[in-house]
Amino acid sequence: MASARGRLSSLDLVPEEGQEDIRWAFSELNKRERSQKEILDELNGRLVDKGLADYIISKSAFNRASVAAHRASQRLQMQRDIFSGLAPHLTPEKIDEGNIALAEFIKALIGEIISEAEGAGLSADEAMKLSRGFLAVVTAQKLSHDRKTKAEKDLATKTEKAADAVAKVAREAGLSADQVAKIRRDVLGVRT
Repeated sequence: MASARGRLSSLDLVPEEGQEDIRWAFSELNKRERSQKEILDELNGRLVDKGLADYIISKSAFNRASVAAHRASQRLQMQRDIFSGLAPHLTPEKIDEGNIALAEFIKALIGEIISEAEGAGLSADEAMKLSRGFLAVVTAQKLSHDRKTKAEKDLATKTEKAADAVAKVAREAGLSADQVAKIRRDVLGVRT
C-alpha cells in the first residue's frame, strides 16, 4: 500500500507561472475534443510565450501524465456511478438502508485492499488502520440499527397516544365504538 514518490516529472518542474497552462492542458484532455498532440503543441507554445522555453514538455512525459489523469478520471467516474446507485437509499426515510449498503461497500473495499496486499504484505500500521475502519463501519451499523429501532418505538408510542386522544374526542362527540375503531384504523393505522 505504501509507495515511494519517485522523481519529479517535467510537468512537476514547470514554475508556478506555467502551472495554469498545465491545468488548462488537462482540462482540454478531459473535454476529449482535440488530439493529445494538438494540446501538447499548444501547451508548449504557451510555455514559450511566457519565457519558459527551458520547461518544454516532452511527448512521452505528457503521455504518461495524461494516462495517469485518465485513470484517475475513470476511478472518479466509477465512484460517481457507485454513489449514484447508492444515492436513492440515502434519503431521510431510507437512511438506515443507505447506511447498511454503504457499510457493506466499505467492508468489501477493505477486503479487496487486504486481498491485493497479500503478496506485498501489510505493515502493522496499515493493518491497524484497516481494522479500525472496519470497526468504525460495524459500530456505525449498530448505531444506525439502534436509532431506527428507537425511532420506530417512539413513532408507535406517539401514534397510540394520538389514537387514544382521537378516540376520547370522538366518544365525547357522541360517535359509536365502531366509528371510533374505524377512525383509529383508517386514519391513524392503529388496530384495536
